[in-house]
Amino acid sequence: MNLADYLRRQFDYDEWANREVLAAIRATGADERSLKLMAHILSAERLWLERLKHQPQTSPVWPKGDLAECEAQAAELARLWREFLDLITAGDVAQSISYKNSKGEVWTNAIVDILTHVVIHSAYHRGQIASHMRALGQTPAYTDFIHSVRQGSVK
Repeated sequence: MNLADYLRRQFDYDEWANREVLAAIRATGADERSLKLMAHILSAERLWLERLKHQPQTSPVWPKGDLAECEAQAAELARLWREFLDLITAGDVAQSISYKNSKGEVWTNAIVDILTHVVIHSAYHRGQIASHMRALGQTPAYTDFIHSVRQGSVK
């Protein structure tokens, strides 16, 4: 498996995990903290995609979203990431891009590092959602990577 294929697989996992968390939020009642974290995950994923495509930022880093908006955005982002990842090759991901962060600072990073960050950042916040749901006595989504592989959700 080459690097570009590996990254596509990671984003397949990310898409699956976002869907699982949204389903758990829907099943248990959409509390404000879980939705705030989920809206942030999705907004950050969009922000990084926009940076990679040299497009202006279209949403705040910490938006207020409702469950239906999050579900729609997750579906759209899955499609947009697939389209973007289908255009890259292993050589492309080694290249660097420059961008401005939310503080207006200019940074330069390798595309592969940005893509890795997106997946890890989302997993971090999905973990916060799981902890929050457990604290409320709810059952969070089981989003371990190996679980997605065992289910055949990620091949």
